[in-house]
Amino acid sequence: MKVISTNISDIQVIKFRGKNVKTGIFKYPTTEAIFLGKEDVAKDNVVDRRYHGGFDKACYLYSTAHYNYWKVLYPNLKFDFGMFGENLSIDALFENKIYIGDIYQLGEAKVQISQPREPCFKLGARFETQKVVHQFLKADFPGIYLRVLEEGNVSIGDEMTLLESPEKLLTVLEYYRTLVDKIPNEDFKQRTLKSKFVREKKKEEIIKMTNRHL
Repeated sequence: MKVISTNISDIQVIKFRGKNVKTGIFKYPTTEAIFLGKEDVAKDNVVDRRYHGGFDKACYLYSTAHYNYWKVLYPNLKFDFGMFGENLSIDALFENKIYIGDIYQLGEAKVQISQPREPCFKLGARFETQKVVHQFLKADFPGIYLRVLEEGNVSIGDEMTLLESPEKLLTVLEYYRTLVDKIPNEDFKQRTLKSKFVREKKKEEIIKMTNRHL
């Protein structure tokens, strides 16, 4: 897996339900390396830290292999890398082959796979329609958030190399389907609850969601 694009954003203001809302989702390619810190990417803009940034969401990756799917659905949009709000656009990044807890060398940084991305209305702002949020939930490529174990710069052309797979219990895609499907796959759910790399808060959310459908 190789870094194809490094992306950062300025803060923009969008209209949502009649209100002005600040967002950092409008990321665009930069020719410079980006620095992965423990809670965010340096010089990037994280607006709402309740849902973005932090130790479990320090950096967001999206696969360049998924772009063609969305280009077919939205042929009239201009697709720059960073379209999904990702800090790093990575070649051949596949959520069904990467495990929660996997540890990688990524440029100078050492990182760990933490969780998939759950979309919000700000993705709809980037795509100029909230319809994309529902489409994103149904699709099987949510992108991947990282924990940064060792800080460092990441540049275009850097490789993302697996160092260790300490658990190999739950793929990113299996975790995503557990989070967003109204009635989760029972096997996926049990592995999610068993994983030592899934946050306890997320486990509590999954149990509550399941109980609502009993």
